[in-house]
Amino acid sequence: MIHTYIKQLVEYGIDNGLLEPCDRIYTTNILLDMLKMDAYEDPGEVKKIETPSDLEETLKGVLDYALEKNIIEEDSVVLKDLFDTKIMNALMPRPGEVIGAFWEKYEKSPKEATDYYYHLSKVSDYIRTYRIERDKKWVVSTEYGDIDITINLSKPEKDPKMIALAGTMKSSSYPKCQLCMENEGYAGRINHPARENHRIIPIEIQGKKWGFQYSPYVYYNEHCIVFNGEHVPMAINRAAFEKMFDFIRQFPHYFVGSNADLPIVGGSILSHDHFQGGNYTFAMAKAPVEQEVVLKGFEDVKAGIVKWPMSVIRLNGEDSGRIIELADRILHAWRGYSDEAAFIFAETDGEPHNTITPIARIREERYELDLVLRNNITTKEHPLGLYHPWEEFHHIKKENIGLIEVMGLAVLPARLKDEMEELKAAILDKKDIKSVESIAKHARWVDSFMGKYGMVDESNVDEILQNEIGEVFKKILECAGVYKRTEAGKEAFEKFIRYVNGNI
Repeated sequence: MIHTYIKQLVEYGIDNGLLEPCDRIYTTNILLDMLKMDAYEDPGEVKKIETPSDLEETLKGVLDYALEKNIIEEDSVVLKDLFDTKIMNALMPRPGEVIGAFWEKYEKSPKEATDYYYHLSKVSDYIRTYRIERDKKWVVSTEYGDIDITINLSKPEKDPKMIALAGTMKSSSYPKCQLCMENEGYAGRINHPARENHRIIPIEIQGKKWGFQYSPYVYYNEHCIVFNGEHVPMAINRAAFEKMFDFIRQFPHYFVGSNADLPIVGGSILSHDHFQGGNYTFAMAKAPVEQEVVLKGFEDVKAGIVKWPMSVIRLNGEDSGRIIELADRILHAWRGYSDEAAFIFAETDGEPHNTITPIARIREERYELDLVLRNNITTKEHPLGLYHPWEEFHHIKKENIGLIEVMGLAVLPARLKDEMEELKAAILDKKDIKSVESIAKHARWVDSFMGKYGMVDESNVDEILQNEIGEVFKKILECAGVYKRTEAGKEAFEKFIRYVNGNI
């Protein structure tokens, strides 16, 4: 059977443009060597790999063989991922070929280039599409628009044996992090993912070498990462705005955004300068400006406060340079702004708290920049952050609110899949949820909404749970908003706008 799997993989590579037909024998021999086989017998006609699940099935066959022959020493997801990445790399074109094809297509259109590269990233199994298809996704309607919810199941969890083994390994600083250029082609190790089938597109941002790639855990369409060629810390400043606009000029069909540059509100790898982007329109981008504002000396730039649970200033204009200059003025004003009545402090005991999550796009041939005001102050009542998911919502999400959540896509922990199934069964069986240890943390939440519904049964319980999870995420975004959507919050936001005008 292993001969069949080998042929399936080679033919898959040819069918998907990873290999040329003339590479058939060479690639077969590479795979034989990886599997410590001395001979090969052509199995004749084989079933083609046509879907992600077909590829998963074939790779499983190869992995089972490798386990049986002790090529893989433990039946662990981590070790199997390291090995099947090596297998897929045997089907891959060299980086120079990928780069050449990308820029050749870019000459015709940026979209054609990214379409090619995104397809390559999926068929090469760098993006494990069959895992991502298992993510649970749905949309919930709110007063702010339709927000996206996903329970992330695509990132494998390490088993206890691998965690223990990783603790005994000699520390390594190569690559320095998962965003460094040196990841391309890296075989990986127990505490660092394999990237042998990874190909990076080199691009130039503001005259410097940067890399362009897709996230292996794509949370939305064409979820890309744009990262500095050097391992330098990320920072939100004028230069960051300039880099973002430079990128969207090169790829006008994409948006690009950055996590904030402070802990708690960052939610990302702060040690490496990078942005995230893609070909997707989030709920925040669709949200309208509910209050226009005039910023002195920048009357040529349309500005306004967005109808969104977080505090967003939107700038829109024909001249990106003017938007960048205004954004820099707003950032500097916000960095130093305190309003005790609104519980906003620029710093306490020398620790800075104010920063911005920026998102740039081109809309109807005009440049647009959303500036989301962030603050990472902690209090005795909220030790993980005042403008962070409050403790009453930790049963659903405790993690930071990063760029993706800011824009309206909830990335929820994998544990919720099983917990919601168990909760569903408990509701239908009319069990006392507080008495079930694994889901007791959800009891108060369930009590809070069950009265809203009449009959709850098999036909509607899933929809009810999904809608109520969406409602929790909406409230989490409201927690993260520095200015609440109340009259007092609106007045405090307007006070900051006046402060900006006074400092332009």
